Amino acid sequence: MKELFICEQAGKAMNEIGKVIIGKNRIIRQVMTAILASGHILIEDIPGVGKTTLALSFSKVLGLDYQRIQFTPDVMPADIAGFSVYKPETGTFEYQKGGAMTNLLLADEINRTSPKTQSALLEAMEEGRITVDGVTRELPKPYVVIATQNPLGSIGTHSLPESQLDRFMIRISMGYPDQESEVTMLKQGRVNIAIDQMKEQITIDELMEIRQEVEQVFVHDDILRYVVSLANASRRSKNLELGLSPRGTIALLQMAKANAYLSNRTYLVPEDIKDVFFVTAGHRVIKSKEAKIQKKTSDDILKEILKSVPLPKGNQ
Repeated sequence: MKELFICEQAGKAMNEIGKVIIGKNRIIRQVMTAILASGHILIEDIPGVGKTTLALSFSKVLGLDYQRIQFTPDVMPADIAGFSVYKPETGTFEYQKGGAMTNLLLADEINRTSPKTQSALLEAMEEGRITVDGVTRELPKPYVVIATQNPLGSIGTHSLPESQLDRFMIRISMGYPDQESEVTMLKQGRVNIAIDQMKEQITIDELMEIRQEVEQVFVHDDILRYVVSLANASRRSKNLELGLSPRGTIALLQMAKANAYLSNRTYLVPEDIKDVFFVTAGHRVIKSKEAKIQKKTSDDILKEILKSVPLPKGNQ
């Protein structure tokens, strides 16, 4: 495994993004971790905190083709998958690309479009391919979706059901910048100028190679049992109506392996699980009525679960 490669290249990429996304190093690392783990990202936040800028910055430093779809009620599945147009001069149908045919797709305000259109996007995310008029086409690799949701203003929105939320590897919230970071942003001037000055740090081929190396990170059986124990604890918790699914445990392990890789390690430690637990598990669990009455947050419940599950032997 090329330890120096990941230290230098991924570190440079995150530093480059940090020049534009000021004061959000943890968010930048979480998104990078999900991309290296071959996952998709859901950002749930208010408008104007830099969600679009974050996505565009990642496309720049990773050399990815980028498309943005602003989801509205009139966006159709064909806008995502594409459609066929009849050409009279040749007597044939010609495929017109949809927004999904790219490396990095920003699905802006995904909850403002119809469930049918949401399903078309989520199918593409899951399958890595699209089918139009009976012809199946592979999506470009790597393929990353960064979707956003605005938690405020529920009129005309369609919340993603739990089965579809589960398709996203992580859910994060950027939040407002701190005071000094916002002052720095104002000094910086127009964001699009800063983005134009960003330099590619990792090529598509290098990113695909990194993803393969993430898969090779060593995981001891005791760590695997720890992950499953956390999942079982969530399923037994009286505060949760729905616990972590098997898909959730797979996502948690993949995120932890990418976290270890970014930490320049070829093996997993329990801290890697803890580092990614909340962003990977938070949107996959449903609170019980009792927890809602007690006004417990999902993070409160997950903290209790982390405390209740013993660390693997030798790590206590």
